[in-house]
Amino acid sequence: MSELLNAVRGIIRAKHYSYRTEEAYLDWIKRFILFHDKRHPKDMSEPEVTRFLTHLAVDKQIAASTQNQAMAAILFLYKEVLKQPLDWLDDVVRAKQPERLPVVLTKEEVRSLLHQLKGEKWLIASLLYGAGLRLLEALRLRVKDVDFGYNQIVVRDGKGHKDRITMLPVALKEPLRKQLKSVKALHEADLAEGFGAVYLPYALERKYQKANRQWGWQYLFPSRQRTLDPRSGLSRRHHLSESAIQSAVHQAVQKAGIVKPASCHTLRHSFATHLLEAGYDIRSIQELLGHQDVSTTMIYTHVVQRGSAVVRSPMDEG
Repeated sequence: MSELLNAVRGIIRAKHYSYRTEEAYLDWIKRFILFHDKRHPKDMSEPEVTRFLTHLAVDKQIAASTQNQAMAAILFLYKEVLKQPLDWLDDVVRAKQPERLPVVLTKEEVRSLLHQLKGEKWLIASLLYGAGLRLLEALRLRVKDVDFGYNQIVVRDGKGHKDRITMLPVALKEPLRKQLKSVKALHEADLAEGFGAVYLPYALERKYQKANRQWGWQYLFPSRQRTLDPRSGLSRRHHLSESAIQSAVHQAVQKAGIVKPASCHTLRHSFATHLLEAGYDIRSIQELLGHQDVSTTMIYTHVVQRGSAVVRSPMDEG
């Protein structure tokens, strides 16, 4: 198995997939092999893959998105590594995709939530709401991605490997300048100790060998400690972890007395909904969110209508 997994890892890195995707794909491939009593995948095909994916949906009752990730990992194995592309898997029992409206906070609830946060965690949560960022997009921001002159933030390599531009809230300009001042002092201290090199995507580190120590490439929200890069083995300062921010927001929701099941992503949902309520057009909101299809953005129209006065209850009639 180790030889096969090393081959998978090599091709994933050659295709510049993220480290998170690499770990997820390797885990699903291992689970697929163990499910079939350690048979080599080259000796299996559509029936075994179908059985495994159906097992995940029926016996494990996993979410549809999780089953899709497992399928993507196995299809990658057969197509890219084994060079044995599978035919369409028609007989797979699909996990049910729930049809749920996004959880949205009122403006008062957002203010109450943010009031419970301090420092970097407040600033990150404010960017999720004020600029409509996904959590990982905010954490991966580099110094050069914040443009104070044009009041905009450049999101690099977002979902679907796409770049986009979103707004920089004027209210966050001064807090961001203070954050940059703190990060610069930390970076200069790292350089003085012989460190200060940050991870660069794809082949940029080889192409621009000194860029990883430059100020503009540093993370806007660096971690407190340097850690070993799992790919290169170098000691680097990565960005803050998702779990730290998720935990802080969860605690803030509780302290604010909000009973809705709110999370970091709820702030992004609230950003879109509040823009729609303010009268901004759906296409502009789609671009700010980075949705590929406007139908994804249209879900927020249902949230707005749900609380509107378009239809009055008969109990409210005189």
